[in-house]
Amino acid sequence: MNDTPGWASPGSSPSDPSDDREDKPSDAPRKTPPDGQAPADPPPSNWSAQQPPPAQGPGWGAPPTPPPYGQQGWGNWNNAWNQPPPAARPGVIPLRPLGIGEILDGAVASARAHWRTALGIALGVAVVVQCASTVASGIWLRDNSSLEALESNQEPSSDELADALTGTLSWAGVELLATVFGTVVATAMLTIVVSRAVLGRPVTTREAWREARPRLGSMLGLTLLVLLIVMGAVLAGFTPGLLIALAGAEVGGSLLAVLGGLAGTVAAVWLWVRYSLAAPALMLEKQGVTTALRRSAKLVHNSWWRTFGIQLLAVLLVTVVGYIVRIPTTVVASIVDGDGMGGVLSATDLSVSWTYLAIIGVGAVLASTVTLPLSAGITALLYMDQRIRREALDLELARAAGVDDAASPPSAGPPPGS
Repeated sequence: MNDTPGWASPGSSPSDPSDDREDKPSDAPRKTPPDGQAPADPPPSNWSAQQPPPAQGPGWGAPPTPPPYGQQGWGNWNNAWNQPPPAARPGVIPLRPLGIGEILDGAVASARAHWRTALGIALGVAVVVQCASTVASGIWLRDNSSLEALESNQEPSSDELADALTGTLSWAGVELLATVFGTVVATAMLTIVVSRAVLGRPVTTREAWREARPRLGSMLGLTLLVLLIVMGAVLAGFTPGLLIALAGAEVGGSLLAVLGGLAGTVAAVWLWVRYSLAAPALMLEKQGVTTALRRSAKLVHNSWWRTFGIQLLAVLLVTVVGYIVRIPTTVVASIVDGDGMGGVLSATDLSVSWTYLAIIGVGAVLASTVTLPLSAGITALLYMDQRIRREALDLELARAAGVDDAASPPSAGPPPGS
């Protein structure tokens, strides 16, 4: 079989040795053509004796014209030849460049294929994070007299401002730290789960933890660094106008602060997309923080808008699903707390009870349990898709999964509609 690309007619056979191609005298009598016609050349010696009759006219004539394309015969043969072989699929995705729908479906399929591991990881992380958040909310927000005093007093004193600011910042700081630590652990372990799901291999929670644990320190440093880069871009755009406004030029400074804030926000979004694939690069390539950032920038290069669209779609999807899951517990918490449906739609009373916080916490745990595997799966599969498009990762995945390389088509171009 010829390995080089090309085309051969149906039913063709290998050529005979060169010795057989030499001119040999033929014992067959040479037919005499009718009067007025040139003598016909004899067929090649290596042809079969049973040949179709020659076309009418001088000589052997041209081969018959093939049927129109798409009809039986040549058309179907060309269609079959031009059709690429099906991509190998040992796990939740085909090993070829992916479309947006396949990335989303692969994230859901990964959680469904390893639902005990994925949901177990997400549930454990969500419970720990929400417990810390609920305790912080109960300590600093349950008796919210300082914030209520600010609402009723048009000219609050410095002590009232300090009390309100201290309580709010303390609660926000604890919740932010808990969220960051929980996101680091969940992303690290769920990335391992998705990588096994792509290869079609089972994975337990203990195996995911054992493989992710050595990378948690680097993962935490990467998450904090990306957060500082994004927030720093916003502050860098907003600070000059704020300083000018504080110096006395309130109108000009305010205008500059607004414009600078918008520019800083645009820069922050650009940087966030640029480094959005650093987490799976760090986990799956076993690289350091700076190397993971460079790898993400390289993979996103020339694909920024596509990466931005998929990540934005993931954020919207996770947000919508989270709110849908939280709605029933929010209604129940307001009814149990005595505010009824009016408490859901209004925020006049800023004080909350432990019962309200507990019920709200249950809804937050359920929402995180559903959305964490989805978010981590989309990011991990987007990282793999970019490496398949740029570095032929599908061939390495096929070998790792024990799939014959011949079953995977070349990964030079994206599929239609990607």
